Amino acid sequence: MAVSPETPEPHADELSEMALEELDAACALRWVEMKAITPWGDTYEGMAPSGRAVEIERRYLWAHDPVGAVIIEVEVRDPAKRTGAEARAVISPPGVDTP
Repeated sequence: MAVSPETPEPHADELSEMALEELDAACALRWVEMKAITPWGDTYEGMAPSGRAVEIERRYLWAHDPVGAVIIEVEVRDPAKRTGAEARAVISPPGVDTP
């Protein structure tokens, strides 16, 4: 039996790309700025490169390991298609290594 691979939709991975770009921007804050806004989160509407409307959520949370680190989570969702992508980073305080 032959199986034909599914062709991905145009811009199928754009949500992942957007999540990584937003994570890069979130991680670009200086430590003192990041520490000042943690814990915090926000959701806003944006446009994907393909033109579709998306929701972007950014969260700054305190990590348990390593102690004092900040977890940054980004989620990009397409509410119409009920799909999404997430990206996450752990940022340690200066002088502390992340495992």
